[in-house]
Amino acid sequence: MHAVLIPASLVMIAPFVWQLITSLQTLSTATRVPPSLLPAGHWDNYGKVFGLLPFGEQFLNTALMAAGRTAGQILLCPLAAYAFARLRFPGRQPLFGLFLCVLMVPPQLFIIPQYEIMSSLGWLNSLQALIVPGMFSAFGVFLLRQFFLGLPPELEEAARLDGAGPWRIYWSIMLPLARPGVIALSVLALLWSWNDLFWPLVVNTDPEKMTLSAGLATLQGQFQTDYPVLMAGSLLASLPVIAVFALLQRQFIQGIAHTGVKG
Repeated sequence: MHAVLIPASLVMIAPFVWQLITSLQTLSTATRVPPSLLPAGHWDNYGKVFGLLPFGEQFLNTALMAAGRTAGQILLCPLAAYAFARLRFPGRQPLFGLFLCVLMVPPQLFIIPQYEIMSSLGWLNSLQALIVPGMFSAFGVFLLRQFFLGLPPELEEAARLDGAGPWRIYWSIMLPLARPGVIALSVLALLWSWNDLFWPLVVNTDPEKMTLSAGLATLQGQFQTDYPVLMAGSLLASLPVIAVFALLQRQFIQGIAHTGVKG
């Protein structure tokens, strides 16, 4: 197993190593053929990022967007998932099947109607335009539904015998047991939100209202791109989510593993 995992890990780490090496080179060195595998020690590339972009404002926008979207999905997705997994109501299965159809539709198809809604609300170039459309996730509902289906039904039956209602059962019993799944969803929502490029690039055009992903995209010129500076900015933007994943990786793996217990 280790003979497979170690080479696979090296393949996964290689882009980050290449990113670090390129961020410490000059443009001529980074674009040289054959490429140089040694960093040149040009730490001033990181300073150039702050000169070319309002990095502080864009970092704050990205953090607030990721936190708002993640909080919304943590609040809404478990409620919908528990209803589909445990509550009995007419048309539950057809409605869930229709609900899953959202996962089959490319998100780019929703860009125009979502943009028109944001424009009609006067939310263009605003923080709420970044947060609100991403506060609910069909994938998050599917993920947590699988987790709730894997929990023992005897717990609910015992709670009902004690007089607990659906909300009390959900809040006091089922939701705490679904904590690994919620943490897994939190990590995925944070990663997706932090790396989201297309929607922030469309809805916010003011540089001080952009996110880091959209701001870094503006560093790519039509005829020439300063790749060391771009790599330096990308590395700075990646550090927070790498730290979050490193802290929550055990709960994330546990949550993903439990979602396949029962279909």
